Amino acid sequence: MQSFNQKMCRFFQTLWPAEEKPIVLGEGNTDHPPVMLIGEAPGEQESLQGRPFVGKAGKNLDGFLQVLELRREDIYISNVVKIRPTKVSEKGRVSNRPPNKEELALFTPYLLEEILLVQPKMVVTLGNVALKAICGPRAVIGDMHGKTIRVPVTHEKQTGEYPLFPLYHPASIIYNRSLQAVYDEDLAVLKTLL
Repeated sequence: MQSFNQKMCRFFQTLWPAEEKPIVLGEGNTDHPPVMLIGEAPGEQESLQGRPFVGKAGKNLDGFLQVLELRREDIYISNVVKIRPTKVSEKGRVSNRPPNKEELALFTPYLLEEILLVQPKMVVTLGNVALKAICGPRAVIGDMHGKTIRVPVTHEKQTGEYPLFPLYHPASIIYNRSLQAVYDEDLAVLKTLL
């Protein structure tokens, strides 16, 4: 896994030499973990610390792990996009934005290779971006959340099939409080599956 991460770092650093965006790679158990958790992209704290799911996302992860009775070091954590997608407001503030098509097209093959290298027992996606990266553009979290789906993962000449369990993105609960009960129910289902 180390050589994969080194290869990714060297490649990605050549793409944004002017911006010098930090690369945030996956981390955790790389030997058939019970769960590979996949988010959308790093946020500000992730970019600053060089680790996935810290800051606000880390607090969401802590709750996720507590429900599932797992520790951070038990699972593998990554994002579809490995850099922080940002925009600048009229006031000059830098904030997060959803990854664009170019970023998704660039990073998704590396995510697929990452899944094949880690070989998790269960892939858990958070939100539409991560779900679509694995299942294609027609996948919709509202239709697929809380259900186990077997998905083929192919990169170059390697292929594998993995159980996928899509969850709503924890940030979506902030904007739509009615999703909290759905998210909690889905986590309960995931716990029984694990």
